[in-house]
Amino acid sequence: MSFTFRCFDPDADAQLLHSWVTRPYASFWGMQSATVADVVAEYSKIQSSGHHHALLGLDDGVPAFLMEEYLPVRSPLAGLYAVQPGDIGMHLLVAPPAGPPRTGYTAAVMEAVLDRLFAKDRVERVVVEPDARNHKIHVLNERLGFQPAGEVVLPDKRALLSFCTREAFHTARAALHSPPGHQSPIHQSPIRQGVSL
Repeated sequence: MSFTFRCFDPDADAQLLHSWVTRPYASFWGMQSATVADVVAEYSKIQSSGHHHALLGLDDGVPAFLMEEYLPVRSPLAGLYAVQPGDIGMHLLVAPPAGPPRTGYTAAVMEAVLDRLFAKDRVERVVVEPDARNHKIHVLNERLGFQPAGEVVLPDKRALLSFCTREAFHTARAALHSPPGHQSPIHQSPIRQGVSL
């Protein structure tokens, strides 16, 4: 695996993303009935917002996931929690597997995304708000260092608000890469590709 990132192009990449977001595994992304034109419109709005940005993640040059980063203070989260300087929001959608799902792949993708976010000096804490019913992503979030802070009601869902500090991420990363005999049970549980956040 060799992950790289590039800016998501709403016009050029909409057809590809549409083929991901309309599949059953991506139901929590909220675009099951979207058309390609809907994807173009939504991501054109995101890319021109100035506070919300989408990137396409590539694995050895092949599109493998979509990540979004946003400023919580300019999002529907504003007013629902005490936003701190250095907070950045994140969404993640991994592409459907081209072959058999690979155990640990989504964790590796999220690790790369968090590494990219924490590489920015101004970022101190990553904020996520997945659907409260999306139990697979809650497990994955915990593996990477996120701590739940309770449920919040957003316009489109009831979400589990969670935070990951730089220190918590580095601690979780060390645990993920420690010898198998030294991992706690939660670090041994397999996570398969295709989890949406």
